[in-house]
Amino acid sequence: MESASPDPKNESAMPPSVGHMMSPTDPDNPQKWPAQKKIYASAVATAFAFAVAFGITSLTVGVQGVMMQFEVSMTVAILGLSLNLFGISFAPIFTPHLSERFGRSPVYLVSLPIFALFILGAAYSKNFGSLAVCRFFAGLFGGPCLVLIEGTFADVWSAHMTVTYYAFLSLASYVGAGCAPIILGYVVDAESWRWTQFVTLMIAFAAYLLGIGVPETYPREILRARARRLGYEIKLAKAESGVTLAEMAQTTLFTPLAMAVTEPVVIMITFYLCLNFAVLFQWFIAVPAVLHLTYNFSLQQAGLAFIAAVVGALFSTLTSSLIERFTNRMNGCTNLATMAPLEYRLVPSIVGSLGLFASLFWIGFTAKPTVDHFVPIVGTGVYVWSSMSILTGLVSYVFDAYPAKGTLSALTLMASARILCAGALPLVIIQMIMGLQGKWAYSVFGFIAVAMIGAPLILFQFGARLRARSRHSEPIMSNGRHMMGHQVDQEMQMGNTGRSH
Repeated sequence: MESASPDPKNESAMPPSVGHMMSPTDPDNPQKWPAQKKIYASAVATAFAFAVAFGITSLTVGVQGVMMQFEVSMTVAILGLSLNLFGISFAPIFTPHLSERFGRSPVYLVSLPIFALFILGAAYSKNFGSLAVCRFFAGLFGGPCLVLIEGTFADVWSAHMTVTYYAFLSLASYVGAGCAPIILGYVVDAESWRWTQFVTLMIAFAAYLLGIGVPETYPREILRARARRLGYEIKLAKAESGVTLAEMAQTTLFTPLAMAVTEPVVIMITFYLCLNFAVLFQWFIAVPAVLHLTYNFSLQQAGLAFIAAVVGALFSTLTSSLIERFTNRMNGCTNLATMAPLEYRLVPSIVGSLGLFASLFWIGFTAKPTVDHFVPIVGTGVYVWSSMSILTGLVSYVFDAYPAKGTLSALTLMASARILCAGALPLVIIQMIMGLQGKWAYSVFGFIAVAMIGAPLILFQFGARLRARSRHSEPIMSNGRHMMGHQVDQEMQMGNTGRSH
């Protein structure tokens, strides 16, 4: 709760907000902003996340150049990708605490320049050790931009369209990562691997120029800033992310670890997303290698193959949005005052799970000289559509699956775990393909994906009961949902790494 000294001359001087939420009638509520202001805030968040995601996969285009210049093996050179992801994996743990104390805008505007400095360091590295260190810290400091985007979108867009806006914000990470090989294949061929980092730096600079005037969207920080501006004291509810160092560690470190072995809902979703992201990021290593060995593709041609991935991401946004619109109408939810049962957010992941396993077998058994190259390339587009649809459905579901603190812990685990797996598999994928042959290497993942089809179906049928039994839950409200996740101070995407509010 908040308390403040009212200003009779200004109706908004004493905010009627509770916890993290602002009154629907509060003129400073981001969800009451004009459309152009909402779009601008969303565009800035998208640009920042795009720049960092572009940076993740940028160095994969220059792997051969790194190997030659520093005389290292391919596995060592791929560490430039993996270490960047390992750095990002820490962001879901610390970003909610920064956002809670300083708001979103300052974290955006400090995080991206530090990211850019380490990208610049990577570009001028004189040995592989310095390149590896710079790539890790670029991920560590750039990670908050991938985390914050979810909180920004949640601040300005209604919970009624959670699946839709999550699908749109996911585009920043998926398209950013996919565009790097498309663009940089031509750059590296004309210059050197160092230009993968210079181009990333240019994109980060352009994003920063766009974001200089970005408004603060975090409701708690808006209330604090308004109180300072109008000269009254305000007392906000205790931050869900914790106040003391021990409380913060408990919420975003120890509780997530405990949930990894005690919460059936969290265990199923985390495992599925780990498989999803591990396979997703190995494509940036495997696709160029396989297309070169099988079809004699050049670096530029292999980069253009990722157009299929970008199309898959765009198609996932369309299908997920249409599915949410359909399920809302089916449940009679035609306005912002009513919402479909939470489990209906899982529908995109149910649909996507069918494409995930099919695409893995498709690619594994068609990437050979006797089959036209177009066939496995389309298969990667189907995988990306499935991957993003699964992510959109599962994470949107978890947003409101528990009360605020439990949701924060669950999303922290899911984000960090899937990013760690995304960094690990690329280190061994070439050895898997060479040792097992492509069809059996991807069949291994395909069989696991077949087994995981049941996860979203189980959650759709039994999720409410499983959540009700959790020690992290509280009595479910009359509509069968907690609807507490939209009060959580949690920022994570990637990809997108969970959610911050």
